[in-house]
Amino acid sequence: MMKSGDAAIDVPESSAVAKGKAPLIPPPKEQKSGMKKGLGIFDFLLRLAAIIAALAAAATMGTSDETLPFFTQFFQFEASYDDLPTFTFFVIAMALVAGYLVLSLPFSIVTIVRPNAVAPRILLFILDIVALTLTTAAGAAAAAIVYLAHNGNPNTNWLAICQQFGDFCQKVSGAVVASFVTAVVFMIMILLSGFALKKH
Repeated sequence: MMKSGDAAIDVPESSAVAKGKAPLIPPPKEQKSGMKKGLGIFDFLLRLAAIIAALAAAATMGTSDETLPFFTQFFQFEASYDDLPTFTFFVIAMALVAGYLVLSLPFSIVTIVRPNAVAPRILLFILDIVALTLTTAAGAAAAAIVYLAHNGNPNTNWLAICQQFGDFCQKVSGAVVASFVTAVVFMIMILLSGFALKKH
């Protein structure tokens, strides 16, 4: 109980509390949201890189064709990707992967606009694994044929043809390398998706 003679001391409220200002450190929820948005942007850029690599693989393999010039027009040796079912499968598979990556871009944009949305990330995570499997299968099968084209197999009398069809072998080898680049980018995207889903 205060007496009439006592002096009252007024303590002013802090300016941050009085004016209702937020603290300088954002709450943990906003930090997570910002990190997920950054992961979404990185995922979008990786998808663009994967599209370029997959299209390069399909186009390079699809245009691999060489005819040896020192034979007559009635008797020529020609090497083309559609002579081998493995290379045909490679072109179809990489074209499908490139098409999927283009269709996945809107979902990747959703993860940027709505970083806390779970459904688009789970969908991309599952479909990326399927696309990675298809890319790996096509690349590995084509790599086996490219190895035989470069080195042959004496046990089965399969001759190396790259000494004669140098341009053809160079193109198919480049296509296989591009497919493995696509597979590596898919692995990074899957790891990022798993990391983002773990934060939920």
